[in-house]
Amino acid sequence: MSSTTISDQTGAARVEGAAKVIQPAWVRIMHWINAAAMIAMIMSGWQIYNASPLFDFQFSRNITLGGWLGGGLLWHFAAMWVLVINGILYVALGFATGRFRRKLWPISPRGVVSDLAKAATFRLSHADLSVYNYVQRLLYVGILLVGVLIVLSGLSIWKPVQFQALTALFGGYDTARYVHFAAMTAICAFLVVHILLALLVPKSLRAMIIGR
Repeated sequence: MSSTTISDQTGAARVEGAAKVIQPAWVRIMHWINAAAMIAMIMSGWQIYNASPLFDFQFSRNITLGGWLGGGLLWHFAAMWVLVINGILYVALGFATGRFRRKLWPISPRGVVSDLAKAATFRLSHADLSVYNYVQRLLYVGILLVGVLIVLSGLSIWKPVQFQALTALFGGYDTARYVHFAAMTAICAFLVVHILLALLVPKSLRAMIIGR
């Protein structure tokens, strides 16, 4: 076997190995940072909510973080900075690398309806994890938009005087709290679906840990 043939085979093997990477390192790292920060924010947010409930219920102390209002606020703000910085870097890299364009576009109503029907009858293929189906695309784009909404409504609640124009855009401080709660609920629902899908398709969880 000639050295040229060996070189070609080695190059092909390298290309094949590279093609098997489903989730690049930067995606995996930011995903787990985001997961930890999001859980801390949700649990501390429930602690803050309990100090002044919007509805006729409170969250169990077993699933809150901070122990009291002041502690909840400290955890919430600490996780907030991690989440915002990580989120900005993730979105910037998503656009810069073309990942968002490749993974999340296009989205068509017909494609979403078709994939929802397949998912409901357990016929939705997960053979190629590098390609997102239409339902995944819609969910990921939607959660990115919800992320923007929860940050803006959170700023309105945190600094209603300094960001009074933003607070007014939400209809005032009290309304901003309801928007913030609704966005949090949407994120929790997304996390539940996300975790269930990871359990149903274990290789997707493996890809988010080792990349393949």
